[in-house]
Amino acid sequence: MDAIFYVKRGGVSWRLLPVDFPHWKTVYNYFRQWKQSGLWEGINDALRVQVREAEGRNAVPSAGIVDSRSVKTSQKGGPETTTEAKKSTDEHII
Repeated sequence: MDAIFYVKRGGVSWRLLPVDFPHWKTVYNYFRQWKQSGLWEGINDALRVQVREAEGRNAVPSAGIVDSRSVKTSQKGGPETTTEAKKSTDEHII
């Protein structure tokens, strides 16, 4: 667990684990198995419930907020729009 947290917290490559930890392939294989089995999601869910109940809140959130600054939207007037406008202008010149 410490090796997995080291990689995730530090943003380092699996191959750059210090020699104090088990071989990187071993650590990665455990991480991958646990992720595929849903273990990490289950741990996160259980911790969220405990924290919310400790704060006197409902265990399951009843609403969510999306911050528009973090949501990508479609671009206005991409290169296709510019190209079309330019073509129609060029046709009038000829």
